[in-house]
Amino acid sequence: MEGGDKEEIIKKCTEMLEKMIGDTTVPRNIRKSVSEVKNKLLNGDKSLAVRAAAVISDLEELTTNPNIPSHTRTLVWSIVSQLETVSVE
Repeated sequence: MEGGDKEEIIKKCTEMLEKMIGDTTVPRNIRKSVSEVKNKLLNGDKSLAVRAAAVISDLEELTTNPNIPSHTRTLVWSIVSQLETVSVE
């Protein structure tokens, strides 16, 4: 996979995370966690693969929260599956 493709996937995932952050049906603590995940994903200090792997771990932990709405959980799993293609270099 080319670097441009990976950047496009990161951009798409970031947009989905923004959608969750702006969704008022999602509890505030979950939106805060999603915001932290988004910042971690956009932090350019590490390689894309390392950032994607760290974010996948955080998102998987987030899905275990009993307060997360089902539509948000589905969106999280969609983001995880997209980021898995980036984390494999």
